Amino acid sequence: MGTFGFRFRTVELSYPRQIERYLMSVLYLLTSSEPIIEGTDATFQEVSALAAAFDGDTINLCPRRIPGRPFPPQLFGFHKLRQIRKLERRCEITHVFHSIPYPFPVLRFSRNPIVYTVLTSLRHLPRPPSVKWLAGLHRIVVSNARDAGILKSWGLSNSAVVPPAIDISRLTQSVLPLQDKMTLLMASAPWVEDQFDLKGIDALLDAIATLPKLRLILLWRGLLLKELVDRVERRGITGKVDIITERVAIDNYLRQAHAAVLPAKRSDIVKAYPHSLLESLIAGKPVILSESLPMADFVRNHKCGIVLAEVTEQSLIEAIQSLRKRYDEFAQQARLIDARTFSQQAMIENYRELYTLAPRSASAGHSQ
Repeated sequence: MGTFGFRFRTVELSYPRQIERYLMSVLYLLTSSEPIIEGTDATFQEVSALAAAFDGDTINLCPRRIPGRPFPPQLFGFHKLRQIRKLERRCEITHVFHSIPYPFPVLRFSRNPIVYTVLTSLRHLPRPPSVKWLAGLHRIVVSNARDAGILKSWGLSNSAVVPPAIDISRLTQSVLPLQDKMTLLMASAPWVEDQFDLKGIDALLDAIATLPKLRLILLWRGLLLKELVDRVERRGITGKVDIITERVAIDNYLRQAHAAVLPAKRSDIVKAYPHSLLESLIAGKPVILSESLPMADFVRNHKCGIVLAEVTEQSLIEAIQSLRKRYDEFAQQARLIDARTFSQQAMIENYRELYTLAPRSASAGHSQ
């Protein structure tokens, strides 16, 4: 273990061994760079579970190998157009996962019904000029009612709500009594340096430096480690921050934490329902998150955490102090949440219904 608590023990994550397979084939299209640490990206985890259930093939439209480097989205997928066309002849449905609604030109060549899952919140997006194209999709999928209402306000009637999925079999409820010290966990690391500010990491580190009995576990993704270490050293909080830089079983770290935190300033840089916060709740641990995230509605309704109106050092200090005062209440409410709502099998069944309703494409074959 180094100065910052680096760990070099790898704990493999896997999906449930028994996932029911359905008699249809789906082509899944991803649009983000492969994670630096394999297996740590939430969207890739969801797609892997779906591909296992629906005899799926997966193609990444993103040409860039290093996350964060710009590349014109208009060109995404054209380097793999021949492969896409070939697999679409085998598959009955094409399912796209992207952060926002965007009419990738390569999708114009698709001959199959398209399901399009939007990963982040629509809250700060204007009505896009591509509404007509969106209306022609089989379904536009969001994870929450807030974003479904926004799609409706754009005049779209082909939306569907499918909650995100985590591997609940890998999580266990654990009770960590709150005594003198509190430990928070954050598992949403930045892709680019300005996200230290936008994801509230700088404000959170400032709060850690101010509050004497507060510790932080950071699950990092392999990028910008030097920049993080510099920030920790500059604030003099080396002994209060534990940085984990490998693929691990998050359940092991949730057992050591009282709550998870994600103070993002913008809703378009993290998933609308971040996996780390869901995992925290299923483990019986409350959360602190920003109002900008649609998951804030769920947390408020279930009284299982603190919602931040703004992201500053002071607002985080006040939220942490409020969490400390009402910790037992919030933790009890978290333990009452039905984990099955966010299971992979529930997600698979929700998508099965959407896939079943899709019109059959004359060009789509069937491999089974």
